[in-house]
Amino acid sequence: MLHERVAKQLAEPLFELSLMKPGSPMKSIEHFETNSHQRRAALSVWGMAIAAALSLYGMTALTTAQAQGTTASIFGQAPAGATVTVHSTTGVRRHATVDAKGHYLIKPLSLSVYTVMLEKDGKTIETRSNIPLTVGGGAEVDFACPNDQCAAPEGS
Repeated sequence: MLHERVAKQLAEPLFELSLMKPGSPMKSIEHFETNSHQRRAALSVWGMAIAAALSLYGMTALTTAQAQGTTASIFGQAPAGATVTVHSTTGVRRHATVDAKGHYLIKPLSLSVYTVMLEKDGKTIETRSNIPLTVGGGAEVDFACPNDQCAAPEGS
C-alpha cells in the first residue's frame, strides 16, 4: 500500500555511514548511501521556507525605504506672520504661515521642482523658482526680513 511505503521511507535515515573495520586505520569511508528523494524533499521544504522568510523581510525593508525616500520638505526663514506658498511642476500646491520666530516648514512634499512664494496680505512679495526636491532631502529657502529680524517683535 502507498501509505505503508511512504511510512517506511520516512523511517529510513537520510544517510548511512559505514566505516572501515574497528581497529583499522581510518583512511576513507567505505560506504556512503543517501536516499536522494527524501533528501531533495527535505531540502526543497527548507529552501522554500527560507525563501519565503527572506522575501517577506525584503518587502518590508523595501516598503520602509520607499516611504522614507519619496517625500521631502521646504523650510526656511521669512518675516513672522507671512504666508509661504509652494507650487510644483506636477501640480502640488501647499502653504504655511511663518511662525512667531520667523520659521516655516512645508512637508511632506513629493519629489519635483517647486516655485516658492512669500505672500503678505494676499500679495506675492518675493518668488524663488526652480527649487528641486530630491530623495531624502529638503530645500532651505530663506526670504529677506526687515533689518534681518524675522521674528515678531516681543509683545505683538
